Amino acid sequence: MKIEVWSDYACPFCYIGKRRLEEALAQFPHKEKVEVEFKAFELDPYAARDTEFTIHELLAKKYGTSVEQAKSMSEGVGAQAATVGLDFKFDTMIPTNTLDAHRLAKFSAAKGKEKEMTERLLSAYFVESKHLGDHETLTQLAVEVGLDETEVRAFLNSDTFTEEVRIDEGEAQSIGVQGVPFFVVNQKYAISGAQPTNVFAGALQKVWEEEHGRSVLQPLGTEQGAACTDSSCDMPDSK
Repeated sequence: MKIEVWSDYACPFCYIGKRRLEEALAQFPHKEKVEVEFKAFELDPYAARDTEFTIHELLAKKYGTSVEQAKSMSEGVGAQAATVGLDFKFDTMIPTNTLDAHRLAKFSAAKGKEKEMTERLLSAYFVESKHLGDHETLTQLAVEVGLDETEVRAFLNSDTFTEEVRIDEGEAQSIGVQGVPFFVVNQKYAISGAQPTNVFAGALQKVWEEEHGRSVLQPLGTEQGAACTDSSCDMPDSK
């Protein structure tokens, strides 16, 4: 079974959704047969790498609200994050352009470190207030997951994997992705948003049954229709 996940490293619900998927996978008896692949999606491809604005100020401008209202919105998201063991630090987050972070994730995947790099980038941004647009920061994070520092520096100073990021984003557009996180299971079922853990668990079970055994039949109709058993038949009333 393959799960493709479109997400952005500046998307709080992407981290929350990732955790909920992981919770569902931990309960799934066939989890060793599930492959998870992360796909790039930039919420704001035109975001500046460096900005003087806080995340609250940028959110207020984006949604046309006050800074205090933006802070309240962030607190609500933070409360959801806490339910899956994440402690978001909105007050000190560093807004930035995420293209290089997506490129680094692609580079890491080619080195067999996609899972580790994806988690490290999300934690760095939301929990540790790291600057994901800064090449020194990205290099440090890459080294922490076991990548070669010299190779990473050379890679970041190139445009390698930019096209792959654009391909992911083009694919998202072609299948109608409107927002992230967006999960596609076996190129057959879509899950939009950071759904509850039980939704992911149900999807895993449903796809597994369809692919590896007999599916449970789904009833049609709202009432039990007339039928015969081996001992009797439902007989209509005579009028």
